[in-house]
Amino acid sequence: MGDISNDIKSKFTSSKLKALINIKYTANWLNSREIEFFKPYGISPQQYNILRILRGAGEPTKVQIIKERMIERAPNATRLMDKLCDKKLIERTRCDHDRRVVFINISKQGLTLLTTIDNSTKLNFLENLTKEEATQLSGLLDKIR
Repeated sequence: MGDISNDIKSKFTSSKLKALINIKYTANWLNSREIEFFKPYGISPQQYNILRILRGAGEPTKVQIIKERMIERAPNATRLMDKLCDKKLIERTRCDHDRRVVFINISKQGLTLLTTIDNSTKLNFLENLTKEEATQLSGLLDKIR
């Protein structure tokens, strides 16, 4: 099991500072693993997030709502959706009574990709946590926010 003090060769003046640095270090570590994980699927973690939002919505959703629900509020969300549309993973539909409003829906191909990703075992580092530890960790992170 790792220790942030050893990993970055540093000492900390308080346990709270150590926790903060550990969260940031781990977030970066997770981000790197995520990027590598999604490469074979031809999408980014942000694009995956958009696909998950659309699957969860279960119906065509306004672009603005998707942007609000994203984990990482990307200013380039429209560009991310353009790429997903080019890959035929999502579909765009203009609102009949207001042409400025665009609805996004996940395609069958997008749903298939999500199912494939859901069934992958390549994120096995999460297996280091028990269900109880994962629940506790999630609760502590919620408490910080």
